Amino acid sequence: MTFESTDIDSKVRRAVQHFWFTRASQARRQGSSTGIRDSGARGAVTGGAQMDGFVDVITEALLDAGVRDTHVFRSTKLVLPGWYRAEKKWDLLVVAGDNLVAGIELKSQVGSFGNNFNNRSEEAIGSATDLWAAYREGAFAPSPRPWLGYLMLLEETPKSLSAVKVRQPHFKVFPEFNGASYAKRYELLLTKLVRDRLYDSACLLLASQSSGESGEYREPSNELSFYRLLRSLVFHSGAFLAR
Repeated sequence: MTFESTDIDSKVRRAVQHFWFTRASQARRQGSSTGIRDSGARGAVTGGAQMDGFVDVITEALLDAGVRDTHVFRSTKLVLPGWYRAEKKWDLLVVAGDNLVAGIELKSQVGSFGNNFNNRSEEAIGSATDLWAAYREGAFAPSPRPWLGYLMLLEETPKSLSAVKVRQPHFKVFPEFNGASYAKRYELLLTKLVRDRLYDSACLLLASQSSGESGEYREPSNELSFYRLLRSLVFHSGAFLAR
């Protein structure tokens, strides 16, 4: 795959469209057979598969780079052992024989920013920490250090872009959090996770429901672009499997 000649942007746009279309379809279908709908937005997330468009783009890039389709796991056999817990299911894995090559988490958040931001943060930190502890203890031996990635698609709304008040009853928060919106908090989180080597690459995409249905999206940080994440994964996987 030649990244210079491939229109990554158009592929991401289709993935964003797929996300909103699938989410809306699931919300409409949920409860149609029982007449009972989940409260709030839960009906839009109980069916899964909203992020499959991104899985398709990543899988295609890996295959174009020469990774065998038998090495890419995207729907089954996605569970890896942990150290602090028995197991964890990832969203896409690259496994070649007895070598764990790569793993990636694909997450989204639409609404409920105050309730869900901390949960998503704790999941991202905990999943990586658990995997690296398991790697340290030989869970994936004889694998060399695998590649780990994280993608977040966040709904862009006035609520996700507005400053969030911080609570400081005993000690001061770090200054970068003062006046930061939830979108900015995600940018800070993912940047720090990559720079601390908990993840090898991460991506943050912002898309509103109205414009996202036509595929529009925004990347608030070049360091957290989809192109950068995809290139990092493909180059790592290709280099490993070429050994």
